Amino acid sequence: MSFIKTKLIAFLKQIFPWSYTELAVFLFFLICYGILGSFIALNYRIIFDSRIPWDAYFSFDNKAIVMSGGSFERHPLAYYFFNWIREFSLFISGGKMDATFRLTLAWLSNIAITLCIVQIFKYLKNIIRLPLSIALLLILFFGTFSTTIILSFTPENFTYTLLLLSIYNYYTATKLKEDEKIPASALVFAGITIGGITITNLAKVFIPVAFEKDIFKNWKKLGNTAFRVALTIICFAFLYLLRIDFKYENILSKTNQQYEKFSSVESIPDWDMMLSYFFGGSILFPSFMTVDKHNMKGFDFKGLLMEPYSSLFCYAFVTILLVLILWCYLKNFRNKLVQVIAISFFIDIVIHCIMRFGLHTSYIYGGHFVFVYPLLLGWLFYAYRSKPKILSFLIGTTCILFVFLLVNNIFRMSEFFRFLETYYQ
Repeated sequence: MSFIKTKLIAFLKQIFPWSYTELAVFLFFLICYGILGSFIALNYRIIFDSRIPWDAYFSFDNKAIVMSGGSFERHPLAYYFFNWIREFSLFISGGKMDATFRLTLAWLSNIAITLCIVQIFKYLKNIIRLPLSIALLLILFFGTFSTTIILSFTPENFTYTLLLLSIYNYYTATKLKEDEKIPASALVFAGITIGGITITNLAKVFIPVAFEKDIFKNWKKLGNTAFRVALTIICFAFLYLLRIDFKYENILSKTNQQYEKFSSVESIPDWDMMLSYFFGGSILFPSFMTVDKHNMKGFDFKGLLMEPYSSLFCYAFVTILLVLILWCYLKNFRNKLVQVIAISFFIDIVIHCIMRFGLHTSYIYGGHFVFVYPLLLGWLFYAYRSKPKILSFLIGTTCILFVFLLVNNIFRMSEFFRFLETYYQ
């Protein structure tokens, strides 16, 4: 019983705020995002409208995700998770898909993103051991990203993927820092939840395992690692096949259809989509464009998409941020925790920038990778902790980026609200 109690307390300490500072961070963002999400849910129908299955704003599929979890080839086990989300929201709303239903969905998203920010803060304080002032600067910076703002009220796979990846990244960092192996139970659970919500993220679950101490120097450790990885894959594959009644041939056909659909857009140069959408749009809002949409059942509605950047200041912002990230990677090349973060990010770069899957709307995939920015910036600060001049330069640069980000994203959110006022009251 004492063992179970110890594990339960450790789990709660991992997920939830456990100090007064962490509680203050949690409450601050919960209130900020809560006000935003509550206002949208109670006054507009864009969070959930039963007539609009997809693409009401920024290509998110709110209604389709809430009702079914999304397509099985990309989100194999999300169906079960969103069944719980939907049924809980219906319970709160008395079985009606009304404003209370939308409000519940928004608050569940709000709590998920706020807990994600707490995970980032824990990592910065407990793993990197940054001073409180720098850690707070970085989470304020992260909390103002376009992805975190939008996902704070959006019931989508990306919302919960961002939380799960942040939790797993912090958990594995604590294990690697103490030269401990990642338990098989944790690996299986992470594989089923993270890979189950979005299948491409399954590969990220195995990255920290490769950096466990001496696994390539000790045959016994290597065999144990292979067993844990194989067990995770077997459990995931069994549940995946069970979900589709073991009709495995559907996976390849559907995957090919999705790839063809989301990788053949040529209207914007690739370099611009990479900067404006993948690297930029998930952090710094560009301008928006309104498009005509329909649900293929006779209902027409307006959708909102992001445009490429039109300002040199926006391109400069993204370029400076990427330079800082690359600087961090080169400076901390021998740091295994930095390698884990960087490889995770590289997987998304390959999928979206090299393979071009969804590159034209890659800003919506920010929930898969935006958490790496504050963590890598944190490691960059740590690398120069004993060099005051360089540290001051980094702090000053980050403050300038933060102010520009805050002003820009507040302005763009005002445009978003004008869109809601016009089309979604």
